[in-house]
Amino acid sequence: MGFTPPPYPYDRLAELRRSADAHDGGCVDLSVGTPTDPPAAVVVRALAESGAERGYPPSVGTPAYRDAAAGWLRRRLGVDLDPAHLAACVGTKELVAGVPHWLRLRSPDRDTVLYPEVSYPTYEMGALLAGARAVPVRVDERFRLDLSSVDPADAARALCLWVNTPGNPAGGLDDLGAVAAWGRAQGVPVFSDECYVEFTWDGPPRTILEHGLDGVVAVHSLSKRSNLAGARAGFYAGDPELVGYLAELRKHAGFMVPGPVQAAAVAAWDDDRHVDEQRDRYRRRLELFAGILAAVSIDVPLPAGGFYLWAPAPSGDAWGLARRLATEGGALVSPGDFYGAAGAGHVRVAVVQPEERLRLVGRRLGCG
Repeated sequence: MGFTPPPYPYDRLAELRRSADAHDGGCVDLSVGTPTDPPAAVVVRALAESGAERGYPPSVGTPAYRDAAAGWLRRRLGVDLDPAHLAACVGTKELVAGVPHWLRLRSPDRDTVLYPEVSYPTYEMGALLAGARAVPVRVDERFRLDLSSVDPADAARALCLWVNTPGNPAGGLDDLGAVAAWGRAQGVPVFSDECYVEFTWDGPPRTILEHGLDGVVAVHSLSKRSNLAGARAGFYAGDPELVGYLAELRKHAGFMVPGPVQAAAVAAWDDDRHVDEQRDRYRRRLELFAGILAAVSIDVPLPAGGFYLWAPAPSGDAWGLARRLATEGGALVSPGDFYGAAGAGHVRVAVVQPEERLRLVGRRLGCG
């Protein structure tokens, strides 16, 4: 019969959205991590005034794009990387979804993608779209990878291991040095999705590239950091052979960040002030909404990183909690099974809405 795509997770929320929309003031959408705050003016100006819309942009990124991204890595994460070991991608979701397919071309004797059992759905979907085996890796009580649980037979067949720090949805922080060492010992490339790194709350921001480039690739995005999800701009960096292979393949397939977006990205990577302001917004919102949930007897810890609250549902009924928040509070949240069967007892709350909208939910719930 061939492959039949499953329902897109967020399309399953249509009924709950109708319930939330029925409130005066409408739905407060906390289901998807879509930024609602404006990007920096300097970034919008660069997007509008680049004059780069006429020609084909370099697939790997312009020299200015790669230099700006490398400069950001050096400034914010303490990693001095040759820009030649870094390349642009069209956001990062397309890269996450495409990597298994491209790695199967590189290593046709392997057929397995390892990824955290509670995680961003595209790690699993990328494997399925490539006709590969999607094998979840157990996580511990702090939602960190338990690599001791990986079956050696699965490691021997692995095209790659995905790690996500800070993690979506639960905000966990993995030991990236240990993950890199495991990958090298097993001969498994490690892809580290670090798109929430600027929103690390427990300790300093971290990257797998701190632990050497051999066998690892870090993936970064402007979507969350700079409120540019609609522009689709990111990069991948690390192991020269892996990055070079992917860059050459992607040239042939025509993956290109549009020229004006590349110009805007240079401005975004070069400016840290707007990111610091966004960090403050998300921290305030996390604390505010955790307090609102606590007032209705839903106790949720603040995450170690990211801008999601990972809330345990009473009696483990995540859809019941999502329905209650929609019908009583007019808030749309995501049941945890969107992020793997092991997440089914939680809901994810993306604190992307302004504080006044979050307080509106609190008033509807009778606690604000």
